[in-house]
Amino acid sequence: MNTEQQHKRNRRTNHEPACPDIPHPVWTTLSMQVPNSRSRVSIVSFVECVLVELTHESLGAEYLSSNVWGVKRTQFIADDDVGETFLKRHYDERLGWHKTMMSREEVRSELVDRLTRTTSLSGERNRGEADDEFDRFSVKLVGQLWSA
Repeated sequence: MNTEQQHKRNRRTNHEPACPDIPHPVWTTLSMQVPNSRSRVSIVSFVECVLVELTHESLGAEYLSSNVWGVKRTQFIADDDVGETFLKRHYDERLGWHKTMMSREEVRSELVDRLTRTTSLSGERNRGEADDEFDRFSVKLVGQLWSA
């Protein structure tokens, strides 16, 4: 027979971490710079981890690059509970926001292509000027992405 105190102890609220010994949720470490030295196999595995997190949590993925014309953001947010459809939001300072629906396979392919690049999009778009800036990929809360 459970007492009220045992019931409260056994019941988890949305605000309690899944693993109390881990100071931050696992997804906060899902980030990467481009270019990077990781193998294609490692990046495919990384992208699969990202897609699982986007499907099961209220998270989105963001790829940032900048150049002389400004910042470009590409965001991916799961649109359904099973993670088969994603909303892709692309922002260009000159053109504004553009939205597209994509399948999981398309998102996987695009992320692997972007993260395996040997040069950053930033460097390519600076018309040959030396650019030591990296593109950045990270996983964020959906609320942070919508306010970007």
